[in-house]
Order: sequence, then C-alpha cells, then structure tokens
Amino acid sequence: MEIFTVLKVLAEKTMSSIKVQCVVKEKNRIGESPVWEEKEGTLLYVDVSGQKVCRWNPDTNHIQSIQTDAYVGSVVPRRSGGYVIGVGTRFAAVDWETQTIKTIAHVDKDKSNNRFNDGKVDPAGRFFAGTMGMEVRPAELERGQGSLYTLNTDHSVRKHFDQVDISNGLDWSLDHNTFYYIDSLSFSVDAFDYDLQTGSLSNRRVLYKLEKDEGIPDGMCIDTEGRLWVACYNGGRVLRIDPATGKQIETVKLPVDKTTSLCFGGKDYSELYVTSACEGMDDAWMARQPEAGGIFKISGLGVKGMPPYSFAG
Repeated sequence: MEIFTVLKVLAEKTMSSIKVQCVVKEKNRIGESPVWEEKEGTLLYVDVSGQKVCRWNPDTNHIQSIQTDAYVGSVVPRRSGGYVIGVGTRFAAVDWETQTIKTIAHVDKDKSNNRFNDGKVDPAGRFFAGTMGMEVRPAELERGQGSLYTLNTDHSVRKHFDQVDISNGLDWSLDHNTFYYIDSLSFSVDAFDYDLQTGSLSNRRVLYKLEKDEGIPDGMCIDTEGRLWVACYNGGRVLRIDPATGKQIETVKLPVDKTTSLCFGGKDYSELYVTSACEGMDDAWMARQPEAGGIFKISGLGVKGMPPYSFAG
C-alpha cells in the first residue's frame, strides 16, 4: 500500500473516532472563556452580552450563575478562592458564596465605549486580559480602541500595547518562553517572546494566518503536545495549529457557525469544551442551527490539554 494511502486511512480512522456533542443546551448570547475546575469537576464560563458568569456541573447538568452589571469578557479561578473577571473596563473579584462582585482596578478610563474581552492567567499567576470597542453588530466596531493588560498579583495593572481591534485568545507555550495572542480582525495567531519573571512581551511575529473560509480567530488553548487549538467565529470549526511549523494540522467542524472559545477538561483533560454564540442570528439561521449558543464537548481527539492556572493575587 502506498504511503499516501496509509496516511489517508489513518487520518480517516482518527477523524471517525471524534465525537461532537452539545452538552449545555441553554443558549448563551455570547458564550466565552470556558475554564475547567478540576476540584469541583465543573465548567466555568461567561455569557458576555448576557452579562453573567456561569458554572455547569456535568454530573447533575445544573447551571449556577451570577449576574454582572456590564458585559463580562472572561473569568479565571483565584487561588485564594472565588474568581476574577474582566467586566466592563474593570478587573473585579467574584465571591461565589455571597454572590458579590468587588472592583479591583480600572482600565481604559478615557474610553467609555470600551469593554474587556478574553483573558487568561499566566504560569506565574498574573491575569492577562484585553479590551475592545463595543460592537455595533457582531464583529463590527470602531477599530484600534483596545489594549492588552496584565493584572499583577499585587493588583497593579500593566499595559502592554494598544491599537487592538478585538483582543482575544491567549496562552503560553509549555516551556513558558512564548506567549500566543489573537487580535481577531488581524485574522492571525501571533507569537511573542515571553519573560516569565517580569511578565514582559517582545519580538511579536505572525505565527499563522487564517484562510478566508476558516472564519475569524477567537478563543485559544494549548494541548500537552504544545499545539494550539483555535475557535473560529463564523467558521463553525476549531483548528489545531503546530507553532513549530506555523501549519494547520487538524480541523474539527461543529454544527454551529459562531464558535467562540475552548478549553480542555474532564477527569483527564482529554475532552475539548467549545463555547458558542447566537447573538445576531435571525430566526431562519437559528432554525438551521438550533444548538447555537450552546456548549459542545469534543471527545476522541487523542490528545490532552493543560490544567488552567489560577490568579495568585
């Protein structure tokens, strides 16, 4: 058998073992920022324009939520308990037990039309999150209004750069020496050199440029093999990208167009959870994609993900 045929058969066998299932059927207007909580065995996430932070228990299928007073872009676990969120233009602490939210720091004070979007904790326990201008319609906004920030463990805030359109997916390489970042309307995944000691970024370069039919790059996570997984908004898919070669090596399609973000979870981090949105969809579109706004579990990928880091402040 020719080597090409062997590889094709292996690829088809692998793809046939992949299962995509809608596990959270409650519709989120803009589901985002999924984080697996290992201790509780729950999935944490936000509904950006629904203005709530949610926690789903797969064993009971029960969803708990807390309402926010503005669009909430991301949520991360906190080592001391509770969570930290990027809400409106504020970093804020969430006490889940008392259902209260307390502001930690403000950003973009001169831009009243801005809001936080995606965020994640680095290996040293710092919270990275970026901003963007408020959307007129999904992915339509005043460009160049956003910035990327870090909330340090002492609650000071550092601004890395501005002129961002839609600050989105972010993660770090397994050796912590590279920071991966998505500004959605650049249609690329970028890489920076990363100094874990100082939290500094340098040497920005394009790692992967999306093809026209792949959609808009949104949320991102990394697996234990050091490959990146990118959710493609209006692309109905997630991509697996090899940072070493800058090549797309796998595509998994979903039954909804507006795939937004993703994380690995489950008992051994072998399940990929993908959030989605239904904002901006008309009745005909919703009829074609009734699971839009739900959360999907992809199993059978044959790879595992990294546990999330927690904010240390």
